[in-house]
Amino acid sequence: MEKVFVDSDIVLDLLTARAPHHIAAAELFSLAERGKVKVCVSSLTFANVHYILSRQMHAEKARNILATFKTLVNVLAVNDLVVERALSSEFKDFEDALQYHTALEHNLNILLTRNLKDYKKAQIQVFTAQQYLKVCQ
Repeated sequence: MEKVFVDSDIVLDLLTARAPHHIAAAELFSLAERGKVKVCVSSLTFANVHYILSRQMHAEKARNILATFKTLVNVLAVNDLVVERALSSEFKDFEDALQYHTALEHNLNILLTRNLKDYKKAQIQVFTAQQYLKVCQ
């Protein structure tokens, strides 16, 4: 089974039904639910997504949504080495650097995001969810 690292923006597309991106996000996570792909996210993703969800709804509801979402993903640690590499990287966006180096630290070769421009110098494959779905099917 192929493993992919998914950035926070795609998770938010799914959980907040952001049009039109939620369609590809839902299809991706449907593949994960059926065991066709293993979706990995960083622990940082849960903090980012909870923050945004709790600004849109009651914090308890946001936690319940994340608890359900957790069943679809494998959560990867953001460790000391990841932080060091992110701090010394050329990424302009620090959060993207943390996500990217988390994927590298856990030997993942595919990163899915809607923010392709910040990953131009990536040493792994970077796709949008929609691009990945076209390639993997």
